[in-house]
Amino acid sequence: MIDLPVVPAVTEVKRKPDWLRVKLPVGKEYAQVRSLVDTHKLHTICESGNCPNMGECWGAGTATFMILGNICTRSCSFCAVATGRPLAVDVDEPNRIADSVRLMGVKHCVITSVDRDDLKDGGSIIWAETLQAIRRESPITTLETLIPDFKGQWDNLYRVLEERPEVVSHNMETVKRLTRQVRIQAKYDRSLEALKRISEFGLRTKTGIMLGLGETEEDIFEAMDDLVANGVHILTLGQYLQPTRNHHPVVDWIHPDQFAMYKEAGMAKGLKYVESGPLVRSSYHAEKHLFPIEGIA
Repeated sequence: MIDLPVVPAVTEVKRKPDWLRVKLPVGKEYAQVRSLVDTHKLHTICESGNCPNMGECWGAGTATFMILGNICTRSCSFCAVATGRPLAVDVDEPNRIADSVRLMGVKHCVITSVDRDDLKDGGSIIWAETLQAIRRESPITTLETLIPDFKGQWDNLYRVLEERPEVVSHNMETVKRLTRQVRIQAKYDRSLEALKRISEFGLRTKTGIMLGLGETEEDIFEAMDDLVANGVHILTLGQYLQPTRNHHPVVDWIHPDQFAMYKEAGMAKGLKYVESGPLVRSSYHAEKHLFPIEGIA
């Protein structure tokens, strides 16, 4: 197992403000998705990442599927996904994901994965086979992929891009100044390079940043400028929520008005769409990100 980085002890846990209240997951549609995920032994980032929108999204009959297991080879200080030595690749996983997408009648399917730095291909073969299987079983379903950086092994990145999903996302997660603290095994410039290559491939390019980790307005504006310069079209901004006391603490609760200001600033800098709010996550309202972009098929 890889130990999580040591995080300074917090003597007092900050109480969540009223604007971060979420509804408990209930309802017939939620129960149907819950049953399907359990029956097909699927991993969803909704669960592994403790997403606050799980009730809303599953209640609408949608979910973000996580492939390549639920154990990550990296130990980011913000992430609730388990860290350690992953199990062997499940070669039948692409077919099970595709079957579930078909049974659920998903119109827009979001796929993500843990980092698989233990694999020579970084998991890119299973990535490609999963997209192929979904297209085979549900040809009208549009696809969004939230991919890792593949450690800068760009042949692995291109293996996924060649399947031409409608949206390709790779999260920066935080600003440049905090990257070494928040994403220990990642590199800010490498993530920018991945996004640049996605955009140059002619695909809708998306990324996400968490707020409340200790960043300043200047940090956010710098990141926005970097994203625009590297061809990113879509940015999501949401409030960081500390999974456990062993993870990076919440430094600030960002008010909805501040999120609204960041949205305006991002659009003014040249981003095509900014989804910004306390409960926003990478796949939140993902279907809205399929809008036409000049030069993108």
